[in-house]
Amino acid sequence: SGDALIYGYNINTDMGQIRNNLGVCPQHNVLYDKLTVKEHLELYANIKRVPKSEIPERVRDLIAKVGLTEKVGTFSMNLSGGMKRKLSVAIALIGGSKTVILDEPTSGMDPYSRRSTWEMLKQAKIGRVLVLTTHFMDEADQLGDRIAIMHRGLIKCCGSSLFLKSKYGVGYTLTIDKADHADIKSIKNTIHQSVPKAKLLSEVAGEIS
Repeated sequence: SGDALIYGYNINTDMGQIRNNLGVCPQHNVLYDKLTVKEHLELYANIKRVPKSEIPERVRDLIAKVGLTEKVGTFSMNLSGGMKRKLSVAIALIGGSKTVILDEPTSGMDPYSRRSTWEMLKQAKIGRVLVLTTHFMDEADQLGDRIAIMHRGLIKCCGSSLFLKSKYGVGYTLTIDKADHADIKSIKNTIHQSVPKAKLLSEVAGEIS
């Protein structure tokens, strides 16, 4: 509950105006099975009222930036989980929105794709506001000018990466890629044999930390 203003518009009374300048990448992909990568971006570019003369170039540019050039004609139903996330990120950016909300944008991506997406988002945030949620501290460190840590819906601390590291950054984080059928209990037991005080921080997509 409460109010929030986005470029002077109130979220309770002015959502029509807000949506004109807002891009969203939800946590769960909202894609059409029988539309290709290119068709998705063309559809959302039209919805966001991108001038028709600009759509082809903007679509080509974003497809290249998110690394889906070889999948341009592929139905979304045939994309891997990581590729679907890339497409969702591209959809959020296609309209040139001033504010873009990204909910765990790199979840399910392999390490290489995640890092290439970071580099793309660093460029994309120039001249606009990106609001990003993530379980990965390294991702927040790479992308966040200002980082807020939340627990049970409440902000526990907020500041720059340097401030948070100096105040709370004690110890190390081990991140492990895991298979879908991995035995988490066995992994924890193995780690505790070498590091008895190690704690499980998160278990999301194909990784545990």
